[in-house]
Amino acid sequence: MRVVREWTAPALQFVKRRRDPVTVQTVRSAAAATVAYVIALRLSPEAAPLTAPLTALLVVQVTLYSTLTTGVRRVNSVVAGVVVAIAFSLLVGLTWWSLGLLILASLVVGHVVRVHEFVPEVAISAMLVLGVTTVGDTAWARILETLIGAVVGLGFNLLLAPPVWVEEAGESIEGMARRVRQLMLRVGEQAAVRTPVHHAAARLHEARRLDHDIVEVDAALRQAEDSLRLNPRVREGLLHRVVLRTGLDTLEICTVVLRVLARTLTDLAKERKSEPLFEPETGATLEQLLSEIADAVVSFAVLVTTSVSTSAESAEERLSSQLRQAATTRDKLAQLLLEGVQRDAREWQLQGAVLTEVNRILDEMDTEHRSRRLLEELDLHTREQRERMPRIGRLWERLRRKRRAAAGRSR
Repeated sequence: MRVVREWTAPALQFVKRRRDPVTVQTVRSAAAATVAYVIALRLSPEAAPLTAPLTALLVVQVTLYSTLTTGVRRVNSVVAGVVVAIAFSLLVGLTWWSLGLLILASLVVGHVVRVHEFVPEVAISAMLVLGVTTVGDTAWARILETLIGAVVGLGFNLLLAPPVWVEEAGESIEGMARRVRQLMLRVGEQAAVRTPVHHAAARLHEARRLDHDIVEVDAALRQAEDSLRLNPRVREGLLHRVVLRTGLDTLEICTVVLRVLARTLTDLAKERKSEPLFEPETGATLEQLLSEIADAVVSFAVLVTTSVSTSAESAEERLSSQLRQAATTRDKLAQLLLEGVQRDAREWQLQGAVLTEVNRILDEMDTEHRSRRLLEELDLHTREQRERMPRIGRLWERLRRKRRAAAGRSR
């Protein structure tokens, strides 16, 4: 068994490294640039057609969607720069003042043709072409090399389909949920004891640091969303994107509410320096409630990142059960807080705020609330797509009506 584990661990690490975005990007970019250079050597009149591998290096991205959009913008930027250079070479040639005008005109043209991040490439192409003597031959050679690099970069993603990064995004979301769970458990442990202000403030700082984790998870999710667009291996790309995005939005709301809860407990610790934050039974109930909510947060993350229907059903049942148990504990906490406020009304606003904040987290993870949110997002995406492509939308509606009419006649 020990030998098997020793062989299994490196194998799993190798498989994971093969799917690592940095590794995939490095290998694909190097291979595409080499192939583009070999092809350009045969087709371009230049002795060293380095524009082709440079274009392929910039065009090849991790996802097919990024490759298509980047390739078109890069080709546009190079062609626009070459046209500007030809115009300047015919009118003024290369001088110090014409170079300044050339750069200014190229940057303006780049914004006009909407090449976005490749606006500097317009000026770079124009300067390179204007700086040589045989402007016409160099211009056409540069355009040819750019087309070769763009076609090779696109071909790599068409023939060697890029991976779908949903699994990596799901792991990021689940990892974020587990960090939220750990912090929520630590916050709950302080509820039943006397908590120094600096300890409560430390939990507040931890909650604030979760914002940086959300940014990293959002970047992983954007990459996954791009990998689902225009990918022939994915049938329900829109549904996957909406499920993951709404799940991350809910998790982000939970982290914000957790930060507010940590702030409330910090303020309560400032007011009750020499005594516990809550009465013993109330504090123990709040600790139990936060523990149940923490488990529900992880179950929610597992639910939104599970693609298999049977696993999703079991995850939804588990989440619903945990939310019901947390709701029961929440009702008990509300009764204890009411009785405590009737005996001692000090800081009743802060104690009421604690109940409001845990209610907000429970409402955000409610399965019915999530179903409504998914339907709203799907309807929104459908309307936006119809507004962008009204003709295709009308054609699709016409086909649907014909299909319904044919089904009615067959009945």
